[in-house]
This record gives sequence, C-alpha cells and structure tokens, in this order.
Amino acid sequence: MANTGAPPAIRLTTVHWLICFVASMGFAFDIYAILVLPLVVAPALGELGQLKPGTPEYNHWTGLLFFVPAIAGGFFGLIGGYLTDLWGRQKVLVVSILLYAFSAVAAGYANSLEMFLFLRCTTFIGVCVEFVAAVAWLAELFPNPKQRESVLGYTQAFSSVGGLLAAGTNALAVAYAASLPAIYGGHSSWRYTLIAGVIPAIPLMIIRPFLPESPEWARKKKEGTLKRPSIGELFQPAYLRTTVVTALMFACSYGAAFGAIQHLPRIVPGLPEAAGLARPAVLQMANKVQSVQEIGGLVGRVVLAFLAIRIVSRKNLLRVFQLPGLLIVPLVFYFPAKDNLQLLQIGVFLAGLVTVAQFSFWGNYLPRVYPLHLRGTGESFAANVGGRMLGTSAAYVTTTLANYTSGTSPSMKLANAAAIVALFSYALGTILCSFLPEPEESKMRE
Repeated sequence: MANTGAPPAIRLTTVHWLICFVASMGFAFDIYAILVLPLVVAPALGELGQLKPGTPEYNHWTGLLFFVPAIAGGFFGLIGGYLTDLWGRQKVLVVSILLYAFSAVAAGYANSLEMFLFLRCTTFIGVCVEFVAAVAWLAELFPNPKQRESVLGYTQAFSSVGGLLAAGTNALAVAYAASLPAIYGGHSSWRYTLIAGVIPAIPLMIIRPFLPESPEWARKKKEGTLKRPSIGELFQPAYLRTTVVTALMFACSYGAAFGAIQHLPRIVPGLPEAAGLARPAVLQMANKVQSVQEIGGLVGRVVLAFLAIRIVSRKNLLRVFQLPGLLIVPLVFYFPAKDNLQLLQIGVFLAGLVTVAQFSFWGNYLPRVYPLHLRGTGESFAANVGGRMLGTSAAYVTTTLANYTSGTSPSMKLANAAAIVALFSYALGTILCSFLPEPEESKMRE
C-alpha cells in the first residue's frame, strides 16, 4: 500500500490502546446483539406465540424478526451516520451504547411477540449507529494508512468474538437455565441469552464518555471549517458511483450472511444426527455448528486484516474472498446441510471465513472513499441502507422461499432456499466488484 505523502505512524499511548480495546468490545457487542437472534428465535416464538417450526405463520414471524429490525436499524442508522458528521463521533457512540444496552436487557423480559419485535428494533438501531460512528472514529484517530488499516482490521476481528460469545452464552443458558432466577415464573434459556448481552456493554458505558473525539473533526469544528453533511451530496457526480456500488455490494455481503448462514440453527435440527435426541442436545449441536462458523469468521477477519496492508488493489483484496465463496457457500447449504453434520461443520467454517471477512473489508474501505464531513453519512448509507435494509431482506426471502422449495422436512426446504439465496448474493456481488472504485488516500485528509 503506497504511503506517499501520508502522515507518519503515531506511537501508541495508553489512551490509544484503550481506544482499541473499547472499539473491539463495541464491535463484539454489535455482533452479539445481531447473531443472538438465530439462536433464540425458535424458543422465543414457541413461548411467546406458541408457533411451531415449519408452519407458514412461524416462517412469517421469523422473517419479520430478521427483517423489520434491520429496516428500522437501517433507517435510523442513516440518521445516526448523518448526526455522526454533524455532532461528532464520540457523542453518537455514547448514545448508541446506552440504547442497545437497555434494549438487550429489556428484550429478555418481552411478554409478547410484538414487544419482542419492537425491542429487537431498538437493539438493531443502536448497533447500526455504533458501527458507523466507531469506524469513522478509528479511521480519523490513526491517520497513517498502514496503521489505520491494521487497527480497523484487527479491532473488527473482535466482531467474530461476539459471535462466539453469543453461541457460548446460549450454550451455558441452555445448560444452567434451571438454576437462574425465574422470569415470568419460568426459566427460558433464550431470555438469559439476550440479557447476558449487556455484560460487554458495561465497560463501554463506563469508559467511552471519557475518550477523545476525532482530532481532525474537532479541529475543523473549532475552526469553523467543517462542512455540513448532506445525504443529497452522496448522489452528486463525484460520489454517485461509489454510493450506489458500495450499497449494492454491502447488500450482497449481508444477503449471503442473513439469507443463508444465519439460518443454520434452524437447519441443524433436521440433520439425521439430530434424530431422536432430546431438545437440549439438539440445541447444543446447533450451538456447536454456529461456533464453528464463528471461528471461521474470526479467521477470515484476521486474514483480511493481514492482507489489507499487503494487497494494494481493493478489488483484488475483495476477490480473494468472493470467488471462493461463490462456489463454497451455495454448495454447503445444498449438500451437507441436509444430511452430513461432519461435512457441514467443515463447510460452515469455510463459509464463515469467506463471508464474514467481507464485513471487515467494508469497515476498512468506506472511510477512505468519503471526505471527513461526509464520512459517517456515506458509510451509513452503504452499511445501513445497503447492508441492513436491503441485504438483510434476504432473511425474509429465504424463509418465504422455504415454503415453496422441495424437501421432505422444513429444515431441508430451508437449506435449499438458503443455497439459492447464497448463490444469487455471491454472483451479484462478484459482478458488481468490477465497478468498485479504488479509494484515493487524499479523501482521508479532505
């Protein structure tokens, strides 16, 4: 990566290490809040709505719980990105952590499907705002390109730790629910899993208000040279191609994740190895598969962080993960997801690696293609409108398509639907990659 004319790397102080720690915890909590849903949706629907897997009403509510919070998060996340540019990165980060910490706990006490859906929406809003503000914040605190790429890459790798925490916490909740305090007279493991999501947020709520604002944003704000952000400016000729292509490609990344990988906990119970097992044992099996996928995602994020400072072309960097994923992910859901647990675990490790790495790619790429006064707004349009609103609709597409695909069981139908959606998402993303603009480092200093 060329650094001609770039600022030198800064020497990391205790404050910088603390910033990296807080950012890593924030990314981990974000993904915990999102990935916990596939693990709890089945028992939550069964308890709150007495809905049975495979029925149209069950699939309908599953689709709503995946899609509606994403729509809410995308809309308010776009506003949050705009406010990140208007009010500052630090203030918005503090507000976002308070919102999703409260929502995570409250969701564990939901007593109706409607309340559960609403609280999942507010959780998602906090997550969507936090991601954009944190990426802009980190990018501007580390102005040297190589140092910035490393910091963004390795802190985002902790997102996959959040996924492992979700799977591990759910496994513990299933095993020890009976010994935990009763909620509404019962000991439902899904409630404890949701409530536990507040634990990583506690140090963030304590430390984050005392950390510094983005120095460049603060300087321009003080001097009165900070331009006012504008969503309309994203569609001016200078940024139109970047805005459209990144939003669509972010949607493809989310489409593969939410349209296929996120459905694994509901596909695993249909495997022959799960036949005859008690429900806790089946849930543990699903947790194990989810954990393998998250480990693959963690490896993918680390590989991305390693390659980000070694491969100059962003298109070529993304293709390292896209092209294998185009072959691997659809085949995993079309074959072993139906009848072979061992091969499925190998497959989902690879599927997680190539898919999840792309989310770290976008966290590294987007700050480089927008100037400071548009950075949060531009990132938010791609991540929230493209990824959260458009991309996560793939979850609803998959659950709806499962009503019409072939198969002898609901799990097999879901696996077939997931394979179709994964193939479409990867094929479209691979085509769009040819139109992805290469970033100009000068944008970081505008």
